[in-house]
Amino acid sequence: MRLFTLILMVVLALVQRQLWFGKNGLVEYRQVSENLLRRQADNQKLQERNMLLKEDIEDLKSGLEAIEELARNDLGFIKSGETFYRVLPRDSAGQNKQSSLPKSD
Repeated sequence: MRLFTLILMVVLALVQRQLWFGKNGLVEYRQVSENLLRRQADNQKLQERNMLLKEDIEDLKSGLEAIEELARNDLGFIKSGETFYRVLPRDSAGQNKQSSLPKSD
């Protein structure tokens, strides 16, 4: 009877080892689950980014307002007849900081 119990304990230990550490075991299951959660979070971020890009594309296709906004913000364009003003932040002495643009004579 003791031999039979010992054999059953060894078999149980081998099965448990396979369950915990073997292929498709609990350790691998936990790693795959964590990887899946990371991938789902990445996919969510990418879907949100794609949605914003699609909205930008539709705006650019639909009218000139989006194109004008893009040109003004990214390229610094101004309309004819407009005057461009740059407001410089003050330094610690209360003076306006000098512009890095060269002065024209």
